[in-house]
Amino acid sequence: MKDSLDKAMAVFRNPYNCAQTVCHAFDRDDLLEPVQGCARGNAPGGLCGALYGATCVAPEQAEALKQAFLARNGAVTCRELKAAGKVPCPVCVRTAVELLNECGF
Repeated sequence: MKDSLDKAMAVFRNPYNCAQTVCHAFDRDDLLEPVQGCARGNAPGGLCGALYGATCVAPEQAEALKQAFLARNGAVTCRELKAAGKVPCPVCVRTAVELLNECGF
């Protein structure tokens, strides 16, 4: 678990966005290009980019990941998470990585 979190935080925002960071942390570099534009509220449905990256890594766990992310952070969309600085991006990345680890990734 610590390895994937360390790997994620090492590349967050340099060079990867939040969605790419989560994909890279789980050696899914094949997803880096498809999720390239999925940050800053630009993931489908306005979903948090880190959460979207997690759902790309584990599509069969997408609904469970969304529910767990909602329970921990109080929202799943970037707009809601960032309202008044509610949940910063690094926390979203950490949550997404931790949830994937809890799912066995």
